[in-house]
Amino acid sequence: MKKTEIDLDRLLPDIPDEGDCCVKRMIDLLEGRQGIEKVHLKTKGGQEKSRFCFHYNPAIISLSRVQKLAADAGADFTKKYGHLLVQLENVRHPRHARVIENGLKRIKGLTEVSVSRTGVISLEFDKNQTNEKEVFKVINGFGLKILDVKNQHDHFGKHEGENMEHTHKEDGTGKDSHGHDYNHDHDHTHDHKGIFGKNSELVFSIICGALLGIGFGLSFITGLSEWIPRGFYFAAYFFGGFYVTKEACEAISKGEFEIDFLMLVAAVGAGVLGQWAEGALLLFLFSLGHALEHFAMEKARKSIAALTDLAPKTALLKVGENVREVPIEQLKVDDIIMVRPHTKIAADGIVLAGNSSVNQAPITGESIPVDKSAIDNSDQNISDSNKLDTEHRVFSGSINGTGSLEIKVMKQASDSTISRVIKMVNEAQTQKSPTQQFTDKFEKYFVPSVLILVALLCFAFLVRNETFNESFYRAMAVLVAASPCALAISTPSAVLSGVARAARAGVLIKGGRPLEDLGSLTALAFDKTGTLTEGKPKLTQVVPQNGISVEELLKIVVAVESLSDHPLAKAIARDGKARHNNVRLPKASDVEAIMGKGIKAILEGATIYIGNLTLFETLDDVKPSKDFLKTVHQLEENGNTTMIVRKEKDYIGMIAVMDTPRGEARKTLVALRQVGIHRMVMLTGDNQKVAEAVASQIGITDVLGGLLPEQKVEVIKKIRREENKLAMIGDGVNDAPAMANSTVGIAMGAAGSDVALETADIALMGDKLNLLPFAIGLSRKAKGIIKQNLWISLGVVAMLIPLTILGIATIGPAVIAHEGSTLVVVFNALRLLAYKNDQ
Repeated sequence: MKKTEIDLDRLLPDIPDEGDCCVKRMIDLLEGRQGIEKVHLKTKGGQEKSRFCFHYNPAIISLSRVQKLAADAGADFTKKYGHLLVQLENVRHPRHARVIENGLKRIKGLTEVSVSRTGVISLEFDKNQTNEKEVFKVINGFGLKILDVKNQHDHFGKHEGENMEHTHKEDGTGKDSHGHDYNHDHDHTHDHKGIFGKNSELVFSIICGALLGIGFGLSFITGLSEWIPRGFYFAAYFFGGFYVTKEACEAISKGEFEIDFLMLVAAVGAGVLGQWAEGALLLFLFSLGHALEHFAMEKARKSIAALTDLAPKTALLKVGENVREVPIEQLKVDDIIMVRPHTKIAADGIVLAGNSSVNQAPITGESIPVDKSAIDNSDQNISDSNKLDTEHRVFSGSINGTGSLEIKVMKQASDSTISRVIKMVNEAQTQKSPTQQFTDKFEKYFVPSVLILVALLCFAFLVRNETFNESFYRAMAVLVAASPCALAISTPSAVLSGVARAARAGVLIKGGRPLEDLGSLTALAFDKTGTLTEGKPKLTQVVPQNGISVEELLKIVVAVESLSDHPLAKAIARDGKARHNNVRLPKASDVEAIMGKGIKAILEGATIYIGNLTLFETLDDVKPSKDFLKTVHQLEENGNTTMIVRKEKDYIGMIAVMDTPRGEARKTLVALRQVGIHRMVMLTGDNQKVAEAVASQIGITDVLGGLLPEQKVEVIKKIRREENKLAMIGDGVNDAPAMANSTVGIAMGAAGSDVALETADIALMGDKLNLLPFAIGLSRKAKGIIKQNLWISLGVVAMLIPLTILGIATIGPAVIAHEGSTLVVVFNALRLLAYKNDQ
């Protein structure tokens, strides 16, 4: 059996993430073909996306045949399926979003569609059965304005050597970059602003309430014609019922019977019975609830939309000695841009010149500005900026401090970290949580059931000793009581508020499901390197021997190691210089690397060896003493990597380096226990002794070392069976398989890393472990609010239905209780936007 790998980008260009339907289609199509035993995804490091891995039998099928089958399948999918992300204006509340979604589902050839409560549509369609124009036509049929259209992934771009742009951009004419007039039916397109602008619905509701109050007051004046207060009630009906009627008619025209229709029928029924005051009260409170739902959705929408304002619109491009202002869309990789003090950085890149402190809070959530400095060699070819220290890397949308910077662009505007975050937050809005799926399904059957019940109650006079008017009035009261307005808004308002609040703190939560799951966790599994530790070695011990001083030993070590490119050597030289910054170093020469063992150099005429114990076991007959070796073993038992230093024939000391625990690790683990995580496990490929040494410093007790990636997956599966809800926290690259098998995958330090952003369900944008308790605390708060809202909304309905059927409650009290519960759940959900990060 042999294996071959093919870049995901090559077969399915620019897909949003590995969860895309086309990936599953590719695997399902090719796996099991004659000679192909298995097809799966492998996640690579750095900036690379995943690869398809094909296990095939060369005796049955050739490598070229496997490659051709894969290429043909990819080409078929790219030609067949289109993907769009559409941003709408005027989606007013969850019920409106559901009507739009159901309307779009009727398009033949639409394979997937989801409409968020903030107006983002995610859809996939079969190009052989429908097209973008048909989608836009249906959207326009709802009277909606399209703000932006983007391909979720470019199925026409960069396939088989082609490089075609397929990103939709609105040019102000109502057309996208392909000339598709997606607002072609503009005369039909209307917004929800009205004569009072965006607040028209709220103003109409207030006018309705004022007219109702005046009419009700006038009704107590004796001798006054009853038609005068009734006239005010009629006017109240108009202002309170204007948007209700509009939306009810819109829903009915699409074959939907929504809550607006129920309320309208109840209000008309009250009027027919002469209960104009109660009907006007119903419309006033319902329209007020509508307006506040709209307000809640708009608030969450604005909080998320604020991300798009982070990146500047222009950049100062340096060409030779000239600097000119250009739109950020014109920036190309390797361009040089200038960033003035106190301005926003226009692109992801590396600092070539200048020093400054940069506020990265908009991207990573870090509250303290981060010092940035130029790389040592501006002429070096840097293909992966992630390999550089964070002090050299900057992100689009972050805010420069007092110094001027010269930056080399590493990503185009459309691929920048902030652009990817914006795109993923938009996509997250279209993903429904388990609770939302339940409430949608509940309403789907509940509303028709209510209509049937109300129709039957209208004829209760046939079996009860009462008039038709009494039966009809009771039916209308039940209709009001049973309308699940609060239920419709309870979950999406909480999810959107939670996602928006998390994004503001530098935590990207990709939808309602991860938000709810995060709040249910009882166990966490941590990768060690780069998650619980700093991810880079540090000089931890300097142990001189044979009468030499610490300073003298450090001078020798730093002088030699400064000439090596090995990561350990760089760490030793860096930290050694930091300890004795003003000491003049001797000059080393004739450096020779001894592969896998150490380094040799000439220093002031003496031969210096620095290396591991294996080097000196095979070098010559001069061996370290037993006491010397005892010290070496003690250091290694504590998790250190030890380097022995020998000058000619004398062993003059040893140094130790270690990937040290993060400063905030211990405090973070304590905070996690306080928020209810009772089991925390460290998983690492390092040996058990090193893992235990780190664990003892940070206070984690469950340690498993020496694990291969597949062994990590088995451990995750085992813990998940024991704990049910488990999260894996890693760098989003090497730990991708373990993340995929956990309840929630959480990526550390995802800013700038394409793979980390795509792999995890939740991304901690800053390299800050202490964001984890905040994220879990926020999720628990959101989950609690969702439960509260469900209890409130379903409890009110469950209480009011029998009370109105029995005639105990009339329309008036039912309206107040019903609409009151809607207002309660709206404001309860908005509390998440003010959630405090106490960590």
